[in-house]
Amino acid sequence: MLKDLKLSHIVSGAVAVLVGYTGSVAIIFQAIEAVGATQAQANSWMLVLGLGMGLTSLILSLVCRMPILTAWSTPGAALLAVSLNGVPLAEAVGAFLLCAVLLTLTGLTGWFAALSRLIPDSLASAMLAGILFQFGLSAFTSLQTDTALVAVMGFTFLAGRKLFPRYCIPAVLAAGVAWCAGTGAFGSLEALDLTLARPEFVMPAFSVPVLIGIGLPLYIVTMSSQNMPGVVTLKACGYEPPVSASLTVTGLASLILAPFGGFAFNLAAITAAIGAGPEADENPKTRYLAGVMTGLFYILVGLGGATVISLFLIAPKALVATVAGLALLATIGNSLSAALAEPQGREAALITFMTTVSGISFLGIGAPFWALVLGLAVNHWLKPPEPVPVRA
Repeated sequence: MLKDLKLSHIVSGAVAVLVGYTGSVAIIFQAIEAVGATQAQANSWMLVLGLGMGLTSLILSLVCRMPILTAWSTPGAALLAVSLNGVPLAEAVGAFLLCAVLLTLTGLTGWFAALSRLIPDSLASAMLAGILFQFGLSAFTSLQTDTALVAVMGFTFLAGRKLFPRYCIPAVLAAGVAWCAGTGAFGSLEALDLTLARPEFVMPAFSVPVLIGIGLPLYIVTMSSQNMPGVVTLKACGYEPPVSASLTVTGLASLILAPFGGFAFNLAAITAAIGAGPEADENPKTRYLAGVMTGLFYILVGLGGATVISLFLIAPKALVATVAGLALLATIGNSLSAALAEPQGREAALITFMTTVSGISFLGIGAPFWALVLGLAVNHWLKPPEPVPVRA
């Protein structure tokens, strides 16, 4: 395994963790504040979330030989941030456990794997392109807020694509970090929190209104807005993930870590695209090492607790946005090409893509789910009728 390890695997893992934390860690903090957790309990949340993502990514990538990345449920965190006010922490943990049980049962029964096989590849690619579109766009909109930094990174990207394509994204990251360090763009080091996180167990309590009002919606948004895009992302990158086994692993991790703050784990989509795309490795067969490195980095971040998280928070937003956007350009291009390749399903693919980009949300369920619903409906409606067999 070590003989196949490349610098691109390490950088892809680091970028995935960087994007995973900076993209939604603020939402986690809001959820922690809403439930009234102590500082020790807040540190425990961040510890087990990092360990949970790291261990599940590491196990699934090594066993399946695919870059299967996992994540905490970002839509779930947003749901908790607005729903946990006034809810005792013990009852919130009870809701986490209900969600974990449902996630595990979903993996064990295998029904979700059967459902995912019904999604045409063109719609899967269109949804992936739509999910990643805003991340690619952010690399260019950041020009307005931090022109010099993004310009330096952009020129490095263009030079790298021509002169050293294998190390293009590492060079972009290095150029960005060097520019920020030289210009003092990093935040104050006084913001660093050097305390070490420890797991804090919370005995769960069960309240029917909380189970129905929080636990069940947490399961629904995690499945529809995280696991479904996660499966589609891997399929669009050319992999056939073991869906049921993956959901079982993430469900069990949620079940074990819920009393310590691990509210829900699921398949990743955006960060998975970083590890499963061609920028991580030109060879799809050894690309799983990007997933392994992501898992190791997640574990280190979790063990580092608040110290590493605060390091992420002092990095300029334009740095993270530009690295992520440029790293995903190839995946976005490949996904759009695959989505629109066949004229017959082009309208359905375009509707899927545009619905995903729109960011609409109904019933607390995000745009990727509704994009697939609309895309499948249009695809079915416009599909040519089956020829009627002619009897002799």
